Amino acid sequence: MKDWLDRREVVRLAGAAGLAAGLTGLAGCAGGPEVDGFKLPPGKTAGEFEATELAPGVKLISGAGSNVLAVAGPEGAVMIDGGLVQHASGLIQRVQAETGSRKVARLINTHWHPEATGANDLLGAKGTPILAHENTRLWMGTEITSGWQDKVYPPRQAKARPTETFYTTRDIALGAEILQCGYLLQAHTDGDIYVRLAKANVIAAGGVLSGNSWPIIDWQTGGWIGAAASRSGPTFNNVEVPTYGGMVGALQTLASLADDNTRIVPADGPVLTKADVETQIVMYAAIAARLRDMMNKGLGTDEVLAAAATREFDARMGDPELFLTLAFESLWGHVTPDA
Repeated sequence: MKDWLDRREVVRLAGAAGLAAGLTGLAGCAGGPEVDGFKLPPGKTAGEFEATELAPGVKLISGAGSNVLAVAGPEGAVMIDGGLVQHASGLIQRVQAETGSRKVARLINTHWHPEATGANDLLGAKGTPILAHENTRLWMGTEITSGWQDKVYPPRQAKARPTETFYTTRDIALGAEILQCGYLLQAHTDGDIYVRLAKANVIAAGGVLSGNSWPIIDWQTGGWIGAAASRSGPTFNNVEVPTYGGMVGALQTLASLADDNTRIVPADGPVLTKADVETQIVMYAAIAARLRDMMNKGLGTDEVLAAAATREFDARMGDPELFLTLAFESLWGHVTPDA
């Protein structure tokens, strides 16, 4: 993919991102304890569930290892993401209680990571339909070596894998509500999706969006930070940002689906607004441009870390070492350095 940003654009975006973050304030802290390598919301322990109503019949449940949306439907509840497997039983019971449902009628996976797919095993064994992107189904059926965790994930049991998949979009009627599912191309992984609840004006963004710390860019399963694909693009926080691919492009898609009243649910951390997402777009576009510039200069990962490419954001977002490592290495397979 051609990256249209030159060095002057790097400076312009970086300056604008610093201003935007200072004015609007990103939800910034390093996150809570880790469970299987994934951070929990600050002050929370996995298994201590907390429910928040986002709209009639729509509850956000935190404390399962990732944010989970529970949506009431005529045939039972729909779960969007499923927490860690060790908390699946309690989570499912809480979902049923919060929605007044006797069963979970459908589970949707926004990506393959274990902190979002723990309920697959129990619900899959009951024959509950599980919907995901096709790439998520494929990842869950193979052995995955996660270098950034120094861990190997074996294939998931057949019963825990998605039973329904799509490639671009999929709409699901749920009483008066429509669940609009769409692909977020090669962002956090290469199987990320969003789920937009049209009537409730709520969007489940999955792992593409992080509310309280730096996101994981899992380039070993197809994610990357992105690069500019055009010379011009939409304006966010009064800053024109070129149209991007990768994670920045996924955030641009989320912003395009939202209005000022939309509740946007990240994989972890607090619910965000369209303005919050726009702030992140400008910030991550600036960081991506800096990283590409460093790659063009022939820098290695250690040199990138020493250069502190996220310096003005670290106080809000936490220790950037893992994020910078994954973000920089994610560029290697996508962007050709300048001659």
